[in-house]
Order: sequence, then structure tokens, then C-alpha cells
Amino acid sequence: MKNENHKTRLSYIEFNILTLFPELFPGSAGASIIGKALKNGIWKLNPINIRQFSQNNQCSVDDSPFGGGPGLIMRPDILGIALDHVNSTITPNINHRILCLSPKGKRFHQNIAKDLLNSDVVTIICGRYEGIDERFVSSRNIEELSLGDFITSGGEQAALVIIDSIVRLIPGVLGKKESLEQESFEKNLLEYPQYTRPEIWEGKKVPSILLSGNHEEIKNWRLKESESITKSRRPDLWEEYIAQKKV
Repeated sequence: MKNENHKTRLSYIEFNILTLFPELFPGSAGASIIGKALKNGIWKLNPINIRQFSQNNQCSVDDSPFGGGPGLIMRPDILGIALDHVNSTITPNINHRILCLSPKGKRFHQNIAKDLLNSDVVTIICGRYEGIDERFVSSRNIEELSLGDFITSGGEQAALVIIDSIVRLIPGVLGKKESLEQESFEKNLLEYPQYTRPEIWEGKKVPSILLSGNHEEIKNWRLKESESITKSRRPDLWEEYIAQKKV
């Protein structure tokens, strides 16, 4: 259940984005169904330029790493001021989660998205260069998340993915509840194959069971397909699915 203070808020959930490139937002989050929900005030987005908290004339936010090495590291003092500013704008005692996108972070997945949906405010810190000073991350109760075993130029792209995955879970954003319940990763299964018109395309026919009108058989077919795909492509999910069935 969301915090009682949430009832006085206009939006369901609010995102603060600490970034060096606020012009990248809303980006894809401003389009399609997610963008419509943003325009309707169902969720809120606040891109915040970290450079405005710099203490020098050049508005620099980084410096060379102690101990040597390539690249630049984002400074903890400037990030600390930026996050303190965000914290000062937030109503006390509401559910506020602070995230940092990092290759060292915990792998982001659907259950984390569901958990974050219970937040009133999510602040996402987008790293750049060679990373962020570890003292900032360890001292401010920041959760490190990663989208996977690959590197991007910065955390902004990952932030947009995370925002999209959360917002689409807000009741009413996608319309029918069933749209969410039948997606991949629900119940630790990948989604079954989908088909639409024409019934025959390039000599390939739609499985006849989907044309039968027998909803129970269609349901069973889809479950078997999901199980088969999950077992062959994602043995890690398959193990979780089997374990869940035994409970």
C-alpha cells in the first residue's frame, strides 16, 4: 500500500533525474502511452542539471581519479549538493527511493520495477565518464542498478528504460489488467508466440489451435509454449518457475 501522504499528491509517482544532459528527457518517455500518461499528470518527471550545483566558473563536475588511470570521475561534493537539493523538496515521511545506474549494480528485473512502483518519489542519478566517487554512493543510501552486462555512454538511456518499465505498471496506463498479466517475466515465464492477420503469410500458417475458438485449449497451448520457450532460452527463469510451482 502506498503512503497515506500520497493521497494529497496529483501524480501517482514522481521521478527526479540528476543528469548532465537534461535535454535527453523526456525522450522516449514523452511518447506513446507513457507520454500520454505524463501529459495527463499520472506521473511526473523532473530532469535536474547537475552542473547548476558546481562551485566553479567552468561548471565542471568531475576530476581525475586518485591513484591514476584513464578518464574522469564525478565529484562527490557536487553530487552531494545536488542530492541534498532534491531531498529538500520532498515531503517528509514519504517513500523515496534513490537509484544510481552502474555496471556494478544489481541486475534490474520486473520484480524490482514492481517494487519501485510502491514509491512516491524515485530519484535516479545518471553517471557519466568513468563513474561516480564511491564515497557519494556509500554515504547516501543509494541503490545501484544495472540493466545488464554492457556499457553505455551514461545512465540516461537506462533511466528511461527503468521509468518506462515502472510507469506502464501504474493501474490504468495500459488499459486492461490482462495486458500486464500475460507478459514475459510474469510468473517467471517468457511470453508465448503471438499471431495476427493474415492467417497465411509467406506460406506460414497461424497455429490452428488459435483459430479453434476453444479458449481452454488455447490457454493450455499458450502455457505449454511459454514453458517450452522459457526452458530452452532462459534456464535461470525455468528453475525459478519450477521452484515456484512446488510451493
